[in-house]
Parts: sequence; C-alpha cells; structure tokens
Amino acid sequence: MHIKNIVAIGGGGFGRSLGSLEIEKYIISLVNKKNPKICFIPTASGDNDLYKLNFYRAFSKLNCITSHIDFFSRTEELEEKVLAQDIIYVGGGNTKSMIAVWNEWNLHTILKKAYSNGIVMSGVSAGAICWFEKGITDSYADKLEIIDCLGFVNGIACPHFDEEKEREPYVYQILQKEIIKSCICIEGNCALHIKNDFEYISINFGKNKKCIRIFNENNQLNKEIL
Repeated sequence: MHIKNIVAIGGGGFGRSLGSLEIEKYIISLVNKKNPKICFIPTASGDNDLYKLNFYRAFSKLNCITSHIDFFSRTEELEEKVLAQDIIYVGGGNTKSMIAVWNEWNLHTILKKAYSNGIVMSGVSAGAICWFEKGITDSYADKLEIIDCLGFVNGIACPHFDEEKEREPYVYQILQKEIIKSCICIEGNCALHIKNDFEYISINFGKNKKCIRIFNENNQLNKEIL
C-alpha cells in the first residue's frame, strides 16, 4: 500500500525568493531518492515564465530531475508525464481558472491516480487548497469566495491566513453564518503536511508560523493549532 502525501503551503517558498529552500527540502525528503523527479504545474499563473524559471533554479539546486507542464502552449501526453514523477508541485494564482483548465484536460483524474500511487502532491496557495474538497480563493477581483476543489482530502482550506488582511474576517464571517462548519487556515511560511488523508503535521519555515483549524461548535468559534 502506498503512503499518500500532500504538502499544502500557505504562502512563500521559491516563488517569492529562493532563500534557504527549507520547505522545498522538506518536500523532497518525503521521497527516498537521490535525484527525485519533480514536475511543476503553473496553470494558475497562466504558465508564467519567470515562475517556471524560479522553479528550475530552486529544484535544480536540490539535485532534482525537473520538468513542467504547460496548458497555454502545446500540451504533452499528460498521464504518461504525471505518473513518471515522484513529486508534483502546483503553483499559485487563480484557483478557479486552474481547476477549469484541468477539468477540460482531465488532469484531475490523472492527479488522483498519481496520488493513490504514492506520488507526492504539493503546492502553494492555489496549489495548496486545490487538494481539499473546497478552498477559499481570491480568484475574483473584488471578493473572496468558497469554490469546489479536487476533493483528495476532506475539508475546506484557506491559504495566506496571516498575510492578507481580508482572510481572517471572511473565515470568521462564514463560520458564524454557518455557511461552513470548520476551516483549515494555513499561514504564510507554513505548510500543512497531510499523510494518508488524515494525519496532519504543521511545518513552520518562517517565524512561529502555524496551521489552525477554526470551527463553529454550539455557536462558538474555537481554534485548534494543528
């Protein structure tokens, strides 16, 4: 039976600054290989070239065999490419548009197969919330919204919880209105490692950063640090 791993990063990492590559090293440590194969999927940024360049700089430094998948130029054979990897890393950007493109190309079912086969799923922001049932996104210009995601793991997730001032009040509002019952909130420079769907490990690669589950119980909001 394969061990299943998701590393959902709330913000930070190579997309902002190469730095010490702490969270990237953590992701690689989940694969017991000297030169793991890692594939970057930058759909949410519209396949941004600078983002791809930073990916190659970061993971080449860590002795990985690197590649990426484009959807806004000619797209290669997806299943063969994805299932040959050890790690998938999904970049940040517009979550709603990313998932729409993936659905059109049937990538969501290929990723689910890869996840079940023990390929590590990881990513930041859009690439963090996409693995959950639902995510809180700023894909819309003037508001935050809850959108359906891939559903590999249960729950609703919110990235950038301490980095973008509108996130925390929005989460409290939808909990108080009982639109949702709980939310996993991931701060910047922090990641949630989900092992085998249910085991949660919080990875702080900043200064005292954390993952918090906020839930409504008997009309009272409670916080649980994961």
